[in-house]
Amino acid sequence: MIQRYTRPEMGTLWTDESRFHTWLEVELYACEAQAELGLIPREAIPVIREKADFSVDRIAELERTLNHDVIAFLTNVAEHVGEYSRYVHLGLTSSDVVDTALSSVTRRAGLLLREGMVALRDAIAVRAREHKYTPVMGRTHGIHAEPMTFGLKLAMWHEEMQRNLVRIDRAIETISFGKLSGAVGTYANIDPFVERYVCEKMQLKPSPISTQVLQRDRHAEFLSAIAIIGGSLEKFATEVRHLQKTEVLEAEEYFSPGQKGSSAMPHKRNPITCERVAGMARLLRGYALAAFEDQALWHERDITHSSVERVILPDATIALDYMLAKMKGIVEKLLVYPENMLRNINGTRGLIFSQQVLLALTKAGMLREDAYRVVQSHAMRVWREDVHLRALLAADPEVTSRLSASELDACFDPSRSTKYVDFIFERLGL
Repeated sequence: MIQRYTRPEMGTLWTDESRFHTWLEVELYACEAQAELGLIPREAIPVIREKADFSVDRIAELERTLNHDVIAFLTNVAEHVGEYSRYVHLGLTSSDVVDTALSSVTRRAGLLLREGMVALRDAIAVRAREHKYTPVMGRTHGIHAEPMTFGLKLAMWHEEMQRNLVRIDRAIETISFGKLSGAVGTYANIDPFVERYVCEKMQLKPSPISTQVLQRDRHAEFLSAIAIIGGSLEKFATEVRHLQKTEVLEAEEYFSPGQKGSSAMPHKRNPITCERVAGMARLLRGYALAAFEDQALWHERDITHSSVERVILPDATIALDYMLAKMKGIVEKLLVYPENMLRNINGTRGLIFSQQVLLALTKAGMLREDAYRVVQSHAMRVWREDVHLRALLAADPEVTSRLSASELDACFDPSRSTKYVDFIFERLGL
């Protein structure tokens, strides 16, 4: 991922330094386990631990000749360890180290993402409670439907983030497995105890069965969860983008002092951060698709997945980490304009209460089809003419013969749409 979208803590997880450090952890824990089994002299362990080290530059130099990053790494470690290096990597294959280490790093990345998700969810909760009763126009197909509250919009986001937390927890659990089972997963040259020992030390579980590699459905699930979470953020961002339209202007991104919106038009205040979030969500879906393609490997493994994962796992976690932080900032500083929300509610001249009239007429004894015809005929006039639906209905004998003036007024009471707001918030734990 480019530096522009990389936050330090997540970015550090995916550096070469971090990768080789995690490889070394696997190798050292494997040595300890082998010593427990009596396959390595116990006195060798403190020496190996003290001397074991690596140089990123030296590994890169060796790899140019060896054309194998793990062997280059082991060669460099051996240069530091000396005589006891013969015990390092005993009975292991490269994938034992690489896949176990990758699971460890991916798990840690997942936990960082979870922190960002909780922070965003909590920020949404604050704004949802703030605007619990703020009336806003509910829209379906982009068209005014019925009134609701802005708090309910945000409560919907909060609940979606709750589901996303379940997804990321499940994905972290799925990826938190290691394997040290040898060339084709048979433990021919390594005792299963080594696997158990290493995985426990690295907060992983041993894979119940593996080939030379962990099966890539695990990684596909992890990337799929990330893509879904990204889709949620895109949804939130898209809502803000619509609400920020000039003709709507019910909410907008914070525009900081000194910020510029356009190089040509000084008046512009553009939803650029929301657009950035929406755009980056497309990347996450692409990474998930690539992870799906990695599932089908030849026999007990090939390396078609390897080059892909070097890109998609760092990039996806770095991108989502950035998106979560940006979306949190958007939510916390979101400018909300209740007066414009009321203006837009009133802008359709009572049309948004058509269902209430339909129901009232039906309850008063009119056939539903007849009631629908009557209300719709007047509604179409409202669309064409500068007239309020209430006035048209009050002049129609078909309506007034069944509904009194007070009953008709009740149909246009906006509180009908908000009477269960408390119930919904309570159900959501807000």
